[in-house]
Amino acid sequence: MAKAKDRPAPAAKSGGARTAGSRPIEARKPAKAAPDTPEIRQPERESGGDTRPELSPEEVYKLIQQSAYFKAKARDFAPGHEVQDWIEAEQEVRRRLEGRA
Repeated sequence: MAKAKDRPAPAAKSGGARTAGSRPIEARKPAKAAPDTPEIRQPERESGGDTRPELSPEEVYKLIQQSAYFKAKARDFAPGHEVQDWIEAEQEVRRRLEGRA
């Protein structure tokens, strides 16, 4: 049985050199891009500099659909008011979208 004196001393940690059997170096996280980089910044439109994206008809429909759903939910889904809920939701969404412009 070997005594503690006979064992080789463990290798000292080096600053950056790694041997084949050592743990791999952890990958660094990519640095965040500066907020004014061209890839992140939205291109300005020629109509007044409004950079908000235009909503597609499908997206507007979904907004109306969600609003009508919440109106129906507020009255516990009582039948007979579906058309009125849709009309009110459509007016509400159109008003909000016009207010953004």
